[in-house]
Amino acid sequence: MLPLLLSLTLIGCNEDESPSGYAGQGAEYVLREINGASYPERATLIFPEEGRIAGSAPCNSFSGTLLAPYPWFELGPLAVTRRACPDLPAESQFFTALQRMKLIEFSGSVLILSTTEGEEMIFTIGD
Repeated sequence: MLPLLLSLTLIGCNEDESPSGYAGQGAEYVLREINGASYPERATLIFPEEGRIAGSAPCNSFSGTLLAPYPWFELGPLAVTRRACPDLPAESQFFTALQRMKLIEFSGSVLILSTTEGEEMIFTIGD
C-alpha cells in the first residue's frame, strides 16, 4: 500500500476552499497509519461543515474548529469527552499527532495529514 500512497498528488483548489467543500464532506475517515506504522485502534475524522472537524479517538469523541484554509491544517481548541478506557495511551498518541499536523490532502478515499518535517497520518473512508 505504501507505493500507492507515495504516488498520491495534491488536488488543486481555490485558496479559500476547506475540506468540507469536497465529496468527503460528512464522510468518516478512519486512521490507518501514523508515521508509517499501522494504527491498530479505531480513530476517525469527520468534516461536518466548513471550518469544523469532529471524530472519535479510541476512548472519546471530539469536535473543534479548523483555523486555516485548505490545504493548511490548523486546529483550534478541541472539545473532548472525558471517558477512561484501556486505550488511553493510543488516544494520547492520536491527539498528539493530530495537533502536530499542518497540511491536508484529499485523493479519492484517502486523506493525508502531514507536517513540513515529513510526519504523516493516513486515513481512508470507511472501515
